[in-house]
Order: sequence, then structure tokens, then C-alpha cells
Amino acid sequence: MIDAHVHVWRIGAHGCSWPGSDLPALYRDFTLSDYRRATGQVEGVLLVQSQPAAADTQWLLGLEDPLIAGIVGWADLAAPDALQQVAALAAQPCLKGLRPMVQDLAADWYDHANDAALAAMAAQGLVLDALIRPQHLDALARLAVRHPDLAIVIDHAAKPDSAGFDSWKRAIDSIARHANVHCKLSGLVTESAEIAAVAELLWHAFGPGRLLWGSDWPVITLAASLSDWLEMSRSLIPAEHHDAVFGANARRLYRL
Repeated sequence: MIDAHVHVWRIGAHGCSWPGSDLPALYRDFTLSDYRRATGQVEGVLLVQSQPAAADTQWLLGLEDPLIAGIVGWADLAAPDALQQVAALAAQPCLKGLRPMVQDLAADWYDHANDAALAAMAAQGLVLDALIRPQHLDALARLAVRHPDLAIVIDHAAKPDSAGFDSWKRAIDSIARHANVHCKLSGLVTESAEIAAVAELLWHAFGPGRLLWGSDWPVITLAASLSDWLEMSRSLIPAEHHDAVFGANARRLYRL
């Protein structure tokens, strides 16, 4: 089993400015030793950056642990030197993808991303993780058209909420038509009150080949334990497709 979405951090180090003291449950160091205590069922994890800082990515790349299957780092893909950032990071064998933190940025942010850098990501086999909200889905779909060879993964299903569920559903149905777009079954415990409905829609939109499971640990602990989320997730996915969603898809997509 592969957990395709795990965070670790040390408060006050490696550019770590989040979480703050306003989130006391998360305002401490979280390590892979802590993760192991939370579950013994996972063979490998994809570590995902938690800070919009190069120092965070370099810190992750320096970690040594047999549980680490790969790392999704951060780069400013709208910066003038985005191509140089991608080239430097792509030289790291453990680096499997990049995740600009777009969730609080303008809805059209992806329209202004550096296309040369995105093309370089595709050429290197790097995945674009999309930390977004529903209003970003249309621009992300346009990016998917511009870069059909770039694998894109929507984190946390774009964080749907009850008030905008119908518009989110239409946008997900639309973007899922692009074969290079995938989605993580992650973050739903903390982001959505309609977990079963969201999971069902994702299943029909992306199918067993483009859906992959992640815990979003330790953020998930704000709402549920990792083991509870894993059990819930297994109940949401047909048993005959567990191997794909809970491991094989992540291994293939991120080249783990």
C-alpha cells in the first residue's frame, strides 16, 4: 500500500511557517516515526511539501527513511526563473512532482504559469500536484489542454464545500475528461461534509485507473485518525479495485 499524501515538518525549521499556534493540535513537530505509530499498514509514502519555500523541499530531499517512496516538492511555477527551478529539482532522483500552493491564489493562476517550466516537467516525467479550490478547476483544465503530456493530480478533490457542490461537480466532470488529469482521494474528512457523495462522484469521473488514495496525515488528525480514514476509504472503493487505488496507481503515476 502507498500513501500518496503525507506531510512532515519541524516547527521553526526548513521555512516552516505553517501551522501556527492557532492550530494547537498541529503546532508541533511531525515525523515519520509519528506516522509509523499511526499505522502499520503502509509500505511507502509520498512526502508532499507543506511550505511554499525552497528550503522545505530541500529538507524533504535530505531525509533518509526506507518508508519514503518519493517526494513532491515546491516550486514557483509562475516565476521568471521557473524553468531553472524545475531543472535543478528534476536532477534529484527522489523528486517525483511539484506542487505550487494555489489554493489561496487567483482563480486564473494556472493561465499565467510558466509554460516552458511545465513542458520541462512533462519531459522529465514529473507530476503536477494541484493544491486548489473549486474556482481553480477551469484554469487547470485549460492547462491540461496546453500540456497533454503533463500528468496532473488534483489534491483533496479541490476541497469541495456543500454550498458550491453542484458547480464543483460540473467542473470535476469536465476536467476528468482530460486523460492526463488524476485525483487523490484525500483530505475529504477535513474538507467535506459529504464524503460519500464526493467519493462516488470522483469514482464515476476518474474511475479505478486515475484515482489514488492519500491520508493527508497529519492534517487529517484534526477530524479523524489515519486508521479511521483508511477504513472509510476502503468502504468507498469496490474491493476489486483496492490494489489500484491504494497503491498501483501511485506507483505508476509517480514512478515509485
